[in-house]
Amino acid sequence: MNVTIPCKAATLEGELVIPAGARGIVLFAHGSGSSRHSPRNQFVARTIRDSGNGTLLFDLLTTNEEMEDNQTTRFRFDIPLLASRLSEATLWLLLQPAVRHLGVGYFGSSTGAGAALIAAARKPHLIDAVVSRGGRPDMAGQALECVKAPTLLIVGGDDDTVMELNKEALARLRCKKALSVVPGATHLFEEPGALEAVARLAADWFAGHLNVHPSRPEVETRP
Repeated sequence: MNVTIPCKAATLEGELVIPAGARGIVLFAHGSGSSRHSPRNQFVARTIRDSGNGTLLFDLLTTNEEMEDNQTTRFRFDIPLLASRLSEATLWLLLQPAVRHLGVGYFGSSTGAGAALIAAARKPHLIDAVVSRGGRPDMAGQALECVKAPTLLIVGGDDDTVMELNKEALARLRCKKALSVVPGATHLFEEPGALEAVARLAADWFAGHLNVHPSRPEVETRP
């Protein structure tokens, strides 16, 4: 279903789907130039739902902000802003009675991975798992050492620069962690079978780490 997510300085549009019997829900943090309608993220989301977890795909920027960003690139590398929006969306979600007991995961792509890791570090008691697809975990900065949620970094085997950045980030993470390489894939995983591999890896990671929280700690109303 379509949802609107109130944030301090914006109202964000999203798509929330929760299959029957779901144990968790995955929030998507996309990179610059993308949106909740991204075919790649939509494909991964369907695979995650098929594995038994829900998904929330939403736009980190408003329509006006997207238009401005297309002209000025003002927002796309504002990782603290994107992380705050993700945190606010998480708190909004967990205040909904129907889902507040579900485990929460983040799926971050490109710069969205940096935002997801910062948000996970801020709320370690709320976030159960993180997956990065072709991400920039280095953009999380010092927050990397504070992430507690099990984190999977997925990188294309032919995405050389991002591969090195992910290896460096992996060494700095202090949580349960793994780096999965999709052979022959480049940054957008457009090669035959590459995105399917990403989706399977992500779905399996979330299936193994998201669990129902019957007595979740109280959710604060600030990000």
